[in-house]
Amino acid sequence: MAEHGNSGGQDLQVSFSTNPGKYKHWRLTFDGELATLAMDVDEEGGLGAYVLKQNSYDLGVDVELWDAIERLRFEHPEVKAVVVTGLKDKVFCSGANIFMLGLSSHAFKVNFCKFTNETRLGIEDASSTSGLKFLAALNGTAAGGGYELALACDEILLLDDANSAVSFPEVPLLGVLPGTGGLTRITDKRKVRRDLCDAFSTVAEGIKGKRAVEWRLVDHLSPKSKWAETVKAKALALSTQSTRPGLAAQGQGVTLTDLDVKVDGFAFSYRYVTLVVDPKKRTAEITLKAPVTKEPTKNSRDKGADLWALRCYRELDDAILRLRTQFLEVGLITFRTEGRRDFLLEAEATLLQQVNDGDWFAHEVLQHMKRVLKRVDMTAKTLLCLVEPGSCWAGSFADLLLFADRSYVLDDSGADEPATITLTPLSDGRLPTGNGLTRLQTRFWGDDAAQAKLRPFVAESRPIDGAQAEKLGVVTFVRDDIDYPDEVRLFVEERTSLSPDALTGMEQNLRWPGPETMETRIFGRLSAWQNWIFTRPNATGEKGALSLYGKPDRPTFDMRRT
Repeated sequence: MAEHGNSGGQDLQVSFSTNPGKYKHWRLTFDGELATLAMDVDEEGGLGAYVLKQNSYDLGVDVELWDAIERLRFEHPEVKAVVVTGLKDKVFCSGANIFMLGLSSHAFKVNFCKFTNETRLGIEDASSTSGLKFLAALNGTAAGGGYELALACDEILLLDDANSAVSFPEVPLLGVLPGTGGLTRITDKRKVRRDLCDAFSTVAEGIKGKRAVEWRLVDHLSPKSKWAETVKAKALALSTQSTRPGLAAQGQGVTLTDLDVKVDGFAFSYRYVTLVVDPKKRTAEITLKAPVTKEPTKNSRDKGADLWALRCYRELDDAILRLRTQFLEVGLITFRTEGRRDFLLEAEATLLQQVNDGDWFAHEVLQHMKRVLKRVDMTAKTLLCLVEPGSCWAGSFADLLLFADRSYVLDDSGADEPATITLTPLSDGRLPTGNGLTRLQTRFWGDDAAQAKLRPFVAESRPIDGAQAEKLGVVTFVRDDIDYPDEVRLFVEERTSLSPDALTGMEQNLRWPGPETMETRIFGRLSAWQNWIFTRPNATGEKGALSLYGKPDRPTFDMRRT
């Protein structure tokens, strides 16, 4: 069988655009203020030459889950609680498909784990910031990634019978780790005692019944005879904790229409985003565009999915996911911006005002912008921002600039529109990154004086010119029109010549100074531990546990501990 996600060229042609009418693996139904998201994986519907037995999942299954969560937030404001359950007998979800992982390249495995992590964090974000509550109704065994999905929910209800259990079999059976935040969530989120976590994670068959409750691995049990009524009762109880509009917003949802993208070789053109890839140079360029006309100043919901702030960031999300899965060898993304700064500033100021006024749709748009920027932050490619005359580094675009690994300003005082940067109140707490801080706080971690100097610019949305930007530390370097082209070119050539492994380690360490959160720990461990473990022969070597899973041969381990 062909290897999944090889290292060169366009690796995996997977679309991140779907809708409930196209789902192969999930069933989404509604009952007043409750929704049910039921996993019913089509065994023959995988992305590769493997069978998705026992509700195991691959990237295609998780794309549908991610899409469903987004649609629940935007299209169904009446829903306050979601039941996540399974439709297979005796199994909720057996986790990531082992044969898919065995066929996958190292790069694909890590990107797959990253996307599934982001999806589960999206569930938790929907609960914490939008009041959409989740009940994992485990109608059978939840193993590995299946239990990790349950852990992302607010509460877990387990069927109390002789078979149903929760388990992390990765260490004893596969020689790897629960790769979508499992170990972090049972300690940091569910507060399971450390030695019990150790015992749980080395027992392949898992824990069931009353012991699962006593160890805090699940919250509730229900016998099969009372299953349906218990699920509904627990979901309704969760819904009382929700801050969502509920039935008062029936019919107000906004449909997430398909994104139109024109593909011409290695160029991908959306309405507000353009992505151009140069495979030979291992680079990509993303251009972000401001609104081309004025946005609504009263009800943003009138424009629906065509609202600039929603559409632009949905397009950016799609472009980043395309780069991750189709162009693994691209090592550097150059960001440029263009368009009417005044239109962008007015659009975002209106959105923020509507959020402050309690508009649910504006709130969801802003939360979506936050999640997409986090996706950019978490992408294992160098992020370079170029600030040039006529560009539009303002508002949320400027937040991207603040987090870039490197930024350059072309200081051309003779230009009709000299390069400037405009920070706005959005940068002052509305768009936090994974460490829980704003990008402004993250950039100037430990330097309160530098942050204080920028407060007036942020509060007044006052433009910062090139000379000021360098002095205030908003950008890395400012260069004149003689030095700028060569310095940028040399940086790109140098950066793309260095070891991708070393760069990923360096960038991921430097992007989140300051306090750790569950989110940064999850991704830090993914980047370090999973990158290492997935390449060790004990897991993926010819005689490794993951490679030999389902075969008669037993793995052979290199027993040296390092």
